[in-house]
Amino acid sequence: MPHATPLISTIVAGIVLAFIFGAIAARLRVPPLVGYLIAGIIAGPFTPGFVADQTLAPQLAEIGVILLMFGVGLHFSLKDLLSVASIAIPGAIVQISVATALGVLLALGLGWSLTSGLVFGLALSVASTVVLLRALQDRREIDTRRGRIAVGWLIVEDLAMVLALVLLPALASLTNGDGAVVAHDWLTAKFNPGLAGALLITFLKVAAFVAVMLIVGRRVIPWMLQAVARLGSRELFRLAVLAIALGVAFGAAKLFGVSLALGAFFAGMVLSESDLSHEAAQESLPLRDAFAVLFFVSVGMLFDPGILLREPLPLLITLFIILVGKSIAAFVIVRAFRYPVRTALTISASLAQIGEFSFILMELGIGLDLVPERARGLVLAGAIVSILLNPVMFAIADRVLRYLDQRAGTDSAAPTSTAPATVTEATADAPPATVIAPATVGRLAVPGDVDCAPLPGASTTAEPADPESPPQSTGLSGHVVLVGHGRVGSLVARSLRERDSAFLVIEDIDTVVDDLRGHGLEVIAGNAAKADVLRAANLDSARCMVVAIPNAIEAGQVIRQARLLNPGLPIIARAHSDAQVDHLTGLGADTVIMGEREIARGIVGHLFPTPAATDRRALPPPAPKPEPQDAAPGDSPAADHP
Repeated sequence: MPHATPLISTIVAGIVLAFIFGAIAARLRVPPLVGYLIAGIIAGPFTPGFVADQTLAPQLAEIGVILLMFGVGLHFSLKDLLSVASIAIPGAIVQISVATALGVLLALGLGWSLTSGLVFGLALSVASTVVLLRALQDRREIDTRRGRIAVGWLIVEDLAMVLALVLLPALASLTNGDGAVVAHDWLTAKFNPGLAGALLITFLKVAAFVAVMLIVGRRVIPWMLQAVARLGSRELFRLAVLAIALGVAFGAAKLFGVSLALGAFFAGMVLSESDLSHEAAQESLPLRDAFAVLFFVSVGMLFDPGILLREPLPLLITLFIILVGKSIAAFVIVRAFRYPVRTALTISASLAQIGEFSFILMELGIGLDLVPERARGLVLAGAIVSILLNPVMFAIADRVLRYLDQRAGTDSAAPTSTAPATVTEATADAPPATVIAPATVGRLAVPGDVDCAPLPGASTTAEPADPESPPQSTGLSGHVVLVGHGRVGSLVARSLRERDSAFLVIEDIDTVVDDLRGHGLEVIAGNAAKADVLRAANLDSARCMVVAIPNAIEAGQVIRQARLLNPGLPIIARAHSDAQVDHLTGLGADTVIMGEREIARGIVGHLFPTPAATDRRALPPPAPKPEPQDAAPGDSPAADHP
């Protein structure tokens, strides 16, 4: 059997090169996606050495797009989508129009036709799905209001590009002067309905797809996954998740003419109502990340560095349209709807790049003789450079926010919504459970117990902060800093409240933050791995810190930052293995509780009960809360789910 097949060599070379250059980029404190793009440039046809298959790489990357949008859909609901429609629909339409108009001006300046300018401008108007979602995930903003607006905006752009793919063949036919619409699908080919008819067919197909997913898929997909789960085979469950994501995306593209990404998003959204949605997200995570990396590698393979010398001025203007023109348009639109500056800047930075749909539009436009070959080079170079500069755009947005906050104090933080809603905790008055919860066992690598009892005179109240504002320093002293309010963190928080201990919670999921503030708790909304968030928690005056998040890598980042801010602060963390215990204690945790060991001790306590053990009562169960995104490196450190 031959081992040097194009498929195997493309996958192996892409993943190995991405790992090498991604690790180098991370070491240099540069986003890993920069390394992935460099890996693609090295594996591409414009650099010496190995050349990966340029046909297979984009197809493999498309699997990453499907799984990424499926994962986003799992954390989205129809209610979430409709809640941002009022800003996402007009915002995306206006932003696409502005970018297209700027592209037309550049095309006319280069001597191209108006038709070429329209296609070129459309290619510059649509953001990359993968880049936008990865940026929001890295910043832990997928579950925020800003993240939901950005995803809704992206969905509208996807739908607009579906219409554009229908219009281009019709536009080519009109340009050629024969008036016949080139067949875009079998319906158009059979009935030849003309331009208006082709648009009507497209609208009907998209509406039919949405109706099928919301009426039929909403019942069939969760039922099917529940049936597979009852078989008790984890392998079949994983296979079912992948079959749903890939099958629905492919079927939607073939039967209804929508994009693969949009089909996968709706598959995830209808599955999000199932109790198994969190498990489905976990099962798709490894493949999703691997194939998403291949997307960046495939984009890098398309880049010809020579264009930097051949077309410097047109390339600079193209980049200006992508990075500045689109961003300003998005910023103005979001502010016009009275959203905070932070939201406007986040969406502007998210959209300041182009990607996969731009390539598809260019290829179709060139194939229909609507745009010159020269346009492809500008779009590809603009995509590569804009993706490389996207982290810089976010850094500029953060710097602007800090400047505005220092200068005005409130401009970047003024909310447009009313006070956060209070969610009634269903189990607040529930009787204590009868599960054993040992209070002193399981402490590893600790010379003595860490005492988190309240200090005399400790402050227990503070004013709540606006979730859109930069973190404000707490007025608490002698308090406990609790990182994460999930299944474990909520039990710790309830125990602290029962003991009247001063504490605050660091959390970055909007719904959880609103719930806690509605119950009168002080919350710092943000990523606990960031130094400014921990500074706002006043670690210098804190009694101790409890890191209740389950991901050891993320917990390690939090512990490392906390140790830099307060070397003497007692830190308690949780782990799931001896290796994680060693990792966290090595970074400075004083106490690490290993969950599996505590479960075993609880079981033994039931088998061989002692008076001390039988007298212990567990804390009541936490109130139901939404599941955060996948617990994995790069995901939310303020989420707490085992």
